[in-house]
Amino acid sequence: MWGICSRTVVGMAKTGGSVRPQHLVKPVSATRVAGRYLSHQKGLPCLPVPPLQQTCERYVTALEPIADADELMHTKKLVEEFQKAGGLGERLQKGLEKRARSTENWLSEWWVQLAYLEYRMPVVVHSSPGLVLPRMDFNDKLGQIRFAAKLIAGVLDFKTMIDNETLPVENMGGKPLCMNQYYEVLSSCRIPGLKRDSIVNHAKSSQPPKHISVTHNFQFFQLDVYNSDGTPLTEDQLRHQLERICSASQEMNAEPVGILTTQHRDSWGEAYLRLIKDKTNKESVAAIQKSIFTLCLDGATPEVTQEMSRSCAAVQMLHGGGSRWNSGNRWFDKTLQFIVGEDGTCGANYEHAPAEGPPIVALIDHVVEYTRKPETARSPAASLPTPRKLHFNITPEIKSDIEEAKRSIDTLAGDLDIKVIVFSHFGKNVPKAHKMSPDAFIQVALQLAFYRLYRRCCATYESASLRMYRLGRTDTIRSASSASASFVKAFDNPSTQNMEKVDLMEKAVKAHRSYTNMAINGQAIDRHLLGLKLQAIEEKLSIPEIFKDSVYTKALHYQLSTSQVPSKTDCVMCFGPVVPDGYGVCYNPMNDHINFAMSSFNTCEETDAGRLAQAVEGALMDMRAALERAPRAKL
Repeated sequence: MWGICSRTVVGMAKTGGSVRPQHLVKPVSATRVAGRYLSHQKGLPCLPVPPLQQTCERYVTALEPIADADELMHTKKLVEEFQKAGGLGERLQKGLEKRARSTENWLSEWWVQLAYLEYRMPVVVHSSPGLVLPRMDFNDKLGQIRFAAKLIAGVLDFKTMIDNETLPVENMGGKPLCMNQYYEVLSSCRIPGLKRDSIVNHAKSSQPPKHISVTHNFQFFQLDVYNSDGTPLTEDQLRHQLERICSASQEMNAEPVGILTTQHRDSWGEAYLRLIKDKTNKESVAAIQKSIFTLCLDGATPEVTQEMSRSCAAVQMLHGGGSRWNSGNRWFDKTLQFIVGEDGTCGANYEHAPAEGPPIVALIDHVVEYTRKPETARSPAASLPTPRKLHFNITPEIKSDIEEAKRSIDTLAGDLDIKVIVFSHFGKNVPKAHKMSPDAFIQVALQLAFYRLYRRCCATYESASLRMYRLGRTDTIRSASSASASFVKAFDNPSTQNMEKVDLMEKAVKAHRSYTNMAINGQAIDRHLLGLKLQAIEEKLSIPEIFKDSVYTKALHYQLSTSQVPSKTDCVMCFGPVVPDGYGVCYNPMNDHINFAMSSFNTCEETDAGRLAQAVEGALMDMRAALERAPRAKL
């Protein structure tokens, strides 16, 4: 898998959306118990290593909708050779099982290193997702500051549950989930390296940070958010401090040092060493890295129609719009950045290495709910220390690095096409009424939409959460199945009767549901195959032929990279495609509508996010119409 296409790897990592309808992921009541988190974690099972023969059989089955007959015959021979008794596959399987017995999670360390820290494309667009919140009810600096103060207070309220280990433990289908990712997102940051990055988490240090970093007009500030007695600042105090920051950063020509974090990781790794050679710069960078999170106070963006406003907001959350807008008003290495625009545009961007989408969304759901509470009582602000401006000394070399970063991000921003749409005709209520999984229903609609555009099926990735296991991250739900291929090929055929269409639809939905259950229970094929390949590298053995096979390359070329990230808030997550000729698709199914974010690259003539959005809308409508024409007894 490695060495085929590094972008593919991140595609396998995107957002890690919840794979079940939200009502199945439930918190249990929280009680204050010392060491509760650790005892909970120890009670979770370890990630299993699936049986070799099972994975080999399922791999061949997964290839059927995307490979032709000759390719499939060749691959079957390679798979038979790989899995035969006493062969290389068996040796690697034993090595992997031994690794599983001696580690908390045989996959997690490999996964973070290879999918993220050794991935050298910019984190912007290629790795870090954005999250678009509904537009807030303000459109001036005063409203922006008032909302931002509440937002900070909301994050600190959530942080208290993390610090006190009173965060409600989530469960899926009655089984508790790993909560580790919640403890990794605050006070953490990615650090660029020359060939591999690293992650630091200051929350676990002997003196955890008490400040956040705030950026406004490309200028960074350290804002202490706790009083000397350990209590968090009130909303009123936070508002006063944010006003001070905005007053102290009126200069419009500051060098956008933050834009350096948008670069290719090798370029940024080199620029980073030049930047921190200077003592002042090093201290300023350290203050950002150690901060609990970053708050980005953006200026207003260009006025657009209401229909376009969410897509434009997605642009701000994903990459900031380029050097002329807000790409320099960010520190993209920071695990969590909240973005609040002067025009009510709000959301977040997160660096993907420490966590998947659902923990981020749970935090944001809490924060949004908190911001809706009535104003708290006013409190004196006069004695508060002035927020510390973080200064940077810009040498000619650093100035040159900044100019190069501006050119790169402008090219990338110009290349990304993103469409956020609200499918308003129905939501998860319709598939539920027909006793179908909403996620599986939407995934089958995506298959139909893609087939209608290209007259073929493609390798499709959907994130499956492995959080039922200790330190679990994700595996792949392969949404293109033999059942979905039969459905999409028959659906528009005039000779296919409606009852047959519905029958094939039900089979496709059930096949997806079955693969989902397999994946969340640690029995999917992709991470196992990756583990076998990495085990060969670990043992300094030659790479098995099945991983050099062109069909394996095709299987990992995800033209549809998708994720369901449900939320209580009416929001949607968004991310870029993972291959040059592919799409990124994220969706949040609400009860009576579905929020979609779809992306493609303008440099690829074959892809068009707007066309896919229209095709998905048509597929969903046609699938509902077919269900409604079918006799209820059948359903």
